[in-house]
Amino acid sequence: MDLFSPVSLGDIELANRVVMAPLTRMRAGASGVPNDLLVEHYAQRAGLGLIITEGTYPRAASQAFVGQPGIVDDAQQAGWARVAEAVHARGGKIVMQVMHGGRVTHPDVNGGRDVEAPSAIAIQGEGHTEQGKQAYPLPKALTTDGLREVRDDFVAASVRAIEAGLDGVELHGANGYLLHEFLSPASNQRTDEYGGSPANRARFVVEVVTAVAEAVGAGRVGLRISPEHDIQGALETDRDDVLATYGTLLDQLAPLGLAYLSVLHREPTGDLVQELRRRFGGPLVANSGFSSATTRDEAAQLIESAHADAVAVGRAAIANPDLVERWRGEHAENEPDPSTFYADGARGYTDYPFLTAS
Repeated sequence: MDLFSPVSLGDIELANRVVMAPLTRMRAGASGVPNDLLVEHYAQRAGLGLIITEGTYPRAASQAFVGQPGIVDDAQQAGWARVAEAVHARGGKIVMQVMHGGRVTHPDVNGGRDVEAPSAIAIQGEGHTEQGKQAYPLPKALTTDGLREVRDDFVAASVRAIEAGLDGVELHGANGYLLHEFLSPASNQRTDEYGGSPANRARFVVEVVTAVAEAVGAGRVGLRISPEHDIQGALETDRDDVLATYGTLLDQLAPLGLAYLSVLHREPTGDLVQELRRRFGGPLVANSGFSSATTRDEAAQLIESAHADAVAVGRAAIANPDLVERWRGEHAENEPDPSTFYADGARGYTDYPFLTAS
């Protein structure tokens, strides 16, 4: 078993175990419709075993970023169909990350709508809006009726993604966005059945994942989590509580037979991640995180030591559309340009050279 061997994640067959991590790039314009630039960007990277798209919003209120793509209407679905067709034409596989931004947004980003969260607790800090940087507002705590509506929008978005021809969906339960906000005791201070105990904080995530799995087939559904990442106010500083919360979550999801669990954590070989993998019982996609870019050697070691079934790679996939070819041949890599990560246009997006051209 090595990094370049095939693997099955549920119903999705990968030619290799190098996965493109979901990467916010903000190139979809005001309409949120994937355009020619997005089609080219994803098609260029079809050599990766699996592409996980940037976080894509399932309801208008959940848009977290200016220029973020959505999957809420027919035009957006048609744009994603073009992306999927282009990736498949080059032999690739692609799943959509479905992401509700939760309280990590602003009315000047989401079209003047309420900002939704488990509890009425604002994040400290500022976000980018059409009017420049602004402080995050106090969100409205979702009612139980509102939670059902959000769950149904996750389902509808996932159905649209499959209808558009994508190979599956990844539900974003990480990085301080809505699903993660329910899991963290810092952002979830509800007193109903969705707050308090670890089991209650896991409840909404279980309901969303289960409903999506029933709608599109569990073998096409992944879940991304980031325990102890402590980002965007979703703090998880008590290891016992983390294990209780995520253990309960995965104990309930294990019988579904999901395609994979993606875990963002600085220690993918450590006790916590490996215990969560055991509780999940299915394929693990490891991602060692934000602090340093994942290298070829690190990725290869995670697979060869059997600590993961596949490895999610971010910055190297941004800068090297032919990353698998470079890593397989141990060729030099292009360096990513962080100044273009969240910019407009092709620069730093579709203009990184391929091996044959460099």
